Amino acid sequence: MFMGEYHHNIDEKGRIVLPSKFRELLGDSFVITRGIEKCLYVYSRDDWDNLVSKLNTLPFTKKDARTFIRSFFSGATECEFDRQGRTCIASPLVTYAGLARECVIIGANDRIEIWEIGAWNEFLKENEENLSNIAENLFVDVNL
Repeated sequence: MFMGEYHHNIDEKGRIVLPSKFRELLGDSFVITRGIEKCLYVYSRDDWDNLVSKLNTLPFTKKDARTFIRSFFSGATECEFDRQGRTCIASPLVTYAGLARECVIIGANDRIEIWEIGAWNEFLKENEENLSNIAENLFVDVNL
């Protein structure tokens, strides 16, 4: 499981260092793709393969399924770490997420998310007051 919040910089070549705890969990090869809220999703190969299996069950006759799959897979890039523990994020993904300098890297259970610092702060600001309502709606029938 990925968890925690870390602040790292991306360099002018699109390289970023992920936290060592995350690198250990990702292994030698992993996938980076477009996220849903203008961030990037990073998956281990195993979690990526599980997700692909689920996405393969979507009906290609549904426009929403085709649109999502096109966006999600066209941005997907298989990545590795260099000797310094950096990975290079493809230019279209850097542009999509608006990554310039300071990034926020968060653990989100089965994936890592990479956010531009301003977008992350805006996301937190927009959602902090609604978090209790969101939790109440999500966990209506669940005993925690």
